[in-house]
Amino acid sequence: MSTLISTTTAPSPRWNIGLWVAQIALALLYLMGVWMHLFLSPEEAAAMGAVWMSQAPLALVRFIGVMELLGVIGLILPAVTRIRPNLTVLAAIGLLAIQALAIPFHVSRGEFAPLPFNLIYVALAVLVIWGRSRKAPILPR
Repeated sequence: MSTLISTTTAPSPRWNIGLWVAQIALALLYLMGVWMHLFLSPEEAAAMGAVWMSQAPLALVRFIGVMELLGVIGLILPAVTRIRPNLTVLAAIGLLAIQALAIPFHVSRGEFAPLPFNLIYVALAVLVIWGRSRKAPILPR
């Protein structure tokens, strides 16, 4: 994965701070999803507008929540500890993949209300992927 990290110039402290803000914002957004997918009943989620959760197999809903939780952990923990920080980029790619599946799923069901939120998730994930692989990578200890 060394090709994901470019270390030709020292990153700007502003970029580093901005990318941390993006990572934390993305993590917090996904934690809301984790809460909905792992801790709410499908009926409670449907009452909040996530009707699909009451129509999908519960195992799928919980699986999505677990994958989101793992993505959040991977987004923050390797970067904070600087132990295998390239995993932060891979976690952001995984979270982007969730959106690559969620957007067509919602569109196919005629659910357009969540799309602006999905696009925010996409934008933040792309920023983290680009920023932590090219602009301001976190170097391992």
